[in-house]
Amino acid sequence: MTERFQTIGLIGKQGDPRVVGALQAIRAYLKDQGRTVLLDDGLTELPGPCPHPRVSRAELGQRSDLAIIIGGDGTLLSAARSLADDDVPLLGVNLGHLGFLVDVSPEEMTQRLAEILAGRYREERRFLLRARVLRDGDTVLESDALNDVVLHKGGVARMIEFDTLLNGRYLYTQRSDGLIISTPTGSTAYALSGGGPILHPTLDAMVLVPICPHTLSNRPIVVSADSEVQIVVKHGDDVAPHVSCDGQINTELRCGDQISVRRKERAIRLLHPIDHDYFEILRAKLAWGRTPENR
Repeated sequence: MTERFQTIGLIGKQGDPRVVGALQAIRAYLKDQGRTVLLDDGLTELPGPCPHPRVSRAELGQRSDLAIIIGGDGTLLSAARSLADDDVPLLGVNLGHLGFLVDVSPEEMTQRLAEILAGRYREERRFLLRARVLRDGDTVLESDALNDVVLHKGGVARMIEFDTLLNGRYLYTQRSDGLIISTPTGSTAYALSGGGPILHPTLDAMVLVPICPHTLSNRPIVVSADSEVQIVVKHGDDVAPHVSCDGQINTELRCGDQISVRRKERAIRLLHPIDHDYFEILRAKLAWGRTPENR
């Protein structure tokens, strides 16, 4: 019988010294289990010679049966965008703070790895958004986002104006600080702070959340994940708006630029421990209180 997850790629948060200890422990465990280990070449924190090959992120995605992400949710967001087309499952190990996406703690990572290598885990698929910016008919940005695509006003305290269309039909003209287009995964991030609803990860939907709208009747709207959202940048009161993907990729816009956002064809595969409980993580992250047994 062929063992699952024979080749495993390791990706860590760059510039964080806490990554070293977790990486050393994981790669030592995987070596004992007879697994082939690939290291993301962005990992520069490891001291001394390394017995495992360092490869580009693209090669890691092509060769790995599993990618382990060590860091926070932001590290996993970056990895998800770069690995989505390779259909490689992702497992997140946090660096001390429970995340919505990285839910394996350093203290339990070898135990959880043993369970996962033995086939005891939960797998879910999370869809991404594909954002495209057109300027005078030319594409100036094309990027994916697991959490959200955000139109925002940049660093100036003035509103921007834009039209929003849904599947080619006019929805509204808005004056605000911007608009968040979020997946269910991102509904617990920036969209939540803007007053948007929490969407369960299995929902086939996305949510449009205005950022500080001038007209208070502009409210969040939940639409089908099969929708195409189009935004046309209008007047900006001498403000240069920006569009960002997962808060990590940022591009300045001009008046007349068109932003198209739709679901990416490929989803990511996210692995969790067998006893993963989404609502337990919500309670912990959002401080909803404790269960009666733990009071």
